[in-house]
Amino acid sequence: MRVIFNADDLGDSRAINAAIFQAHRQGVLTSASLMVAGEAAEEAVALAREYPTLAVGLHIVMVDGRPALPPQEIPHLVGLDGRFPQDAVALGLRCFFSRTAQAELAAEIEAQFRLYAQTGLPLDHVDGHYHLHLHPSALRVILPLAQRYGARGFRLPRDELWPALRWSRRQAATQVTWAAIFALLNRYVLRKMRPFPLVTTERVYGLFHSGRMEEGYVIRLLERMRASSAEFYLHPSTQPPQKPFGPNPGDLETLLSPRLREVLQRRGVSLCSYRMLAEEKEETCSLSS
Repeated sequence: MRVIFNADDLGDSRAINAAIFQAHRQGVLTSASLMVAGEAAEEAVALAREYPTLAVGLHIVMVDGRPALPPQEIPHLVGLDGRFPQDAVALGLRCFFSRTAQAELAAEIEAQFRLYAQTGLPLDHVDGHYHLHLHPSALRVILPLAQRYGARGFRLPRDELWPALRWSRRQAATQVTWAAIFALLNRYVLRKMRPFPLVTTERVYGLFHSGRMEEGYVIRLLERMRASSAEFYLHPSTQPPQKPFGPNPGDLETLLSPRLREVLQRRGVSLCSYRMLAEEKEETCSLSS
């Protein structure tokens, strides 16, 4: 089995940066997703250059964050404060129905890819803040850009509902709703991805317990996992959570857990990145041909 442990929101704050690189040095973290316009993005890039063993991808931000473009160039996407709004549903509807908003969104997404390329870091994968990289208006722009800029992987949040409900039924109705929405979205996205050489994992865990990926829950998933590849995405931070489902010290503790390492070793799990999965796939195809 191949497993990726990914940390989202790299570059959003110094506390998140510190947690991510601690989890990579001392724990099981294998990759991270960079917010290129984040307040601590410059520090994050400098640290990533010091630790080339940490695979880094692009965390596309279209909601609840800072844009890469000047706010005056994307007035239909940002608020008066020059930031993306926190309401993902409202932004998604605006981008679905407004051609002006779609054009601004395309320009902003390309600007984020350009900023990433300027870091000089290899582009391991692409995913999105609040999973808005799956939105149809964004996806049609992201997939060609991901290929052009050399991305190897793409996150499809194929989580498992029943293990999540068995662990905790808190917000069960929300989890069931998300399961239905993302099941449809994932099928749509897989069809659109066919022409592009991007790898995905069979499972992606983190959707149903975002911001609270407790050690026991992650261990239970690993002990029962049957998929040949999976991504676990977490939100580690050295500071207490500032918002629900956000970066938190608990996710950092999970990534540093000795018990988690023991389970990985017992099950014979290989830690990897999307780039490593892509290279294995290419090697297999080469041998078979």
